[in-house]
Amino acid sequence: MTPKAIPSKDRLIFAMDVSDCGRARALAKEFGDAVTFYKIGLELMMSGEYFELLDWLLQRDKKVFCDLKFFDIPATVGSSVRQLKDRGASFVTVHGNQSIMEAAAANKGDTLKVLGVTVLTSLDRGDLDDLGFDCDVGELVLSRARRALESGCDGVISSGLEVPKLREFVDDKLLVVTPGIRPVDNKPMADQKRVVTVETAFSNGADYIVVGRPIRDASSPRAAAEAMQGSIARHFEAL
Repeated sequence: MTPKAIPSKDRLIFAMDVSDCGRARALAKEFGDAVTFYKIGLELMMSGEYFELLDWLLQRDKKVFCDLKFFDIPATVGSSVRQLKDRGASFVTVHGNQSIMEAAAANKGDTLKVLGVTVLTSLDRGDLDDLGFDCDVGELVLSRARRALESGCDGVISSGLEVPKLREFVDDKLLVVTPGIRPVDNKPMADQKRVVTVETAFSNGADYIVVGRPIRDASSPRAAAEAMQGSIARHFEAL
């Protein structure tokens, strides 16, 4: 599969998982040009300054992924995506069945891309049993990817472990964004069970990776981001 024409630096999405927008702005200032793409999610939404932060990042020529995992009746999800579509965000996530994804895709406009969540990287086989899913993780990821494609979504969120089979199934028809990236120092990630390294994620066919704590909690977050950007650039230069 030929890699999509995505600028190398944009392939790293930093997960801005902090509790307030002041801390988020401070991190963005520290990163400077080392990070060009930011994910802002529910924790920052609850801070009360979500859209101010979104606008602040856009004013600095950053790309923004609104990781809100919309999950409600289709009409509500469709209306929510329609409200977001002109705010300048690049991606938004939807977590639901086919009719929910269809409603999101029908209201996304020309620039906002809708990503369907397949299976959260915090879940494993035992968790799926608890939720009542009588199939393995890989089968569920492929089923949800198929529904995302049929619904008109632009891409999916998928662990790097399932990306090879997903690519066999959808080829390059969907963007694949991969969270659950294992830190370079291999420290355990308590709330991430299905993880891969940076190199494995891209070798398996991911278009973007989402990384939070391995960069944020490093002694120098900027240096950690720059090191990861270097790994990504070398990977694609070698292709």
